[in-house]
Amino acid sequence: MESRAILRYARITPRKARRVIDLIRGKSAGDALLSLRFMPYRGARFVEKLLKSAISNAEQKKAVNPEEMKIVRAFVDQGPTMKRIEPRAMGRANIIR
Repeated sequence: MESRAILRYARITPRKARRVIDLIRGKSAGDALLSLRFMPYRGARFVEKLLKSAISNAEQKKAVNPEEMKIVRAFVDQGPTMKRIEPRAMGRANIIR
């Protein structure tokens, strides 16, 4: 049985988060948590929180022992873009995407 967790609206670029996800894909949950704790990347905090949530979900469903869990599938997609306004000359404004 599989366990899943979804993190939405994280304020990090997908490229930076994918760098972390690619390093833990295929590892066991315990090894992944250990390696995430010592990664220097900012995305590691988001992924560590997400992995802990997936482990907790598995414990709630009594699907599998957390020590036996393995990361089979992990991916990062792009979320919504925060639009900002940049003031320009003569009262105009440009939208920054």
